[in-house]
Amino acid sequence: MSNVSSAQKAPAIATKTAVTLSIVFTLVYVVPFYLSSATRPSPQLSRDAPSSIRARVQAVTLSCIISFALIVYVLYQWGESSPKEIFKLLGFWPISVMDTAKTMLLVAILFAGPLFEAGIVDGGWKDWIRGNSVQEVLSSWIGYRNFVVGPISEELIWRSLIIPLHVLAQVSGKKIIFLTPLYFGIAHIHHLYEFRLTHPHTPMLLAILRSLFQFTYTSLFGFFAAFVFLRTGNVFSLILAHSFCNLMGLPRFWGRVGVEAGVPIGPPGVDKKEDEVVHSRISGISYRSKGIAWTVAYYLILVAGAVGFYWQLFPLTESSHALPVVLIEE
Repeated sequence: MSNVSSAQKAPAIATKTAVTLSIVFTLVYVVPFYLSSATRPSPQLSRDAPSSIRARVQAVTLSCIISFALIVYVLYQWGESSPKEIFKLLGFWPISVMDTAKTMLLVAILFAGPLFEAGIVDGGWKDWIRGNSVQEVLSSWIGYRNFVVGPISEELIWRSLIIPLHVLAQVSGKKIIFLTPLYFGIAHIHHLYEFRLTHPHTPMLLAILRSLFQFTYTSLFGFFAAFVFLRTGNVFSLILAHSFCNLMGLPRFWGRVGVEAGVPIGPPGVDKKEDEVVHSRISGISYRSKGIAWTVAYYLILVAGAVGFYWQLFPLTESSHALPVVLIEE
């Protein structure tokens, strides 16, 4: 499978310029959080406080407008791109519903295990059909930040704006995939400072490990997002995928599924055909758990989803709208 070949003319901008502008975009996004007492976290103001989220949404909106204006100027002035080519490089046009559907199918395959647990084991599929889950998530400022503003602004900055800079510099596709997400990962390191403010008694080592873990999984998502952006030239599917991944969280890699702590167990022998009642000698808490078969099924589906994701990564991201870079040498 091949992408559109890179143009043979000299790079429109130097790689150093692309890197510098990428750092500028990252700073323009993060630094405003610390310029105002309304957005700057403190022991008295959590980043999850509604007033803080509202102020940060305003700051992020302004940052995105500034960065967008700058990238349009760079693409038009230095890249000599027409308005149509600019929208193409930014992933705004053409809009392919099919590409978006295939990308979301690929992400759903990867999260087959968690979807099975949340939808089938925990019975959440009814709420999905009614749309209750979406309504609950978006009814709070935290949900609005995590699943709307965050995905839109982050994919705009770190995919739609930063990747075209590296395309103009004729950076190889592999380097774009594995280097540009590092800006995205680094942008989350400031959460270490915020976490220390709100959790001063947590050992520094644990706080650092937490931050490194966050850097790792944000970078991993960034690798995937950069790959899909280059393959499809579609930023809208990445926004949806980003929101979906935020909603699902990290998959379960250990433990049993279907455990309900603190559920009254009732008289012995009641409703035990499917469930198991367990009593912890350590905590003294009784809880109901689905039969072990559900857990076995979950981990089998989890592994199958990972394998399916690997095998379908290229087929489901094949698109005629790919950006002009080479990912696989002929």
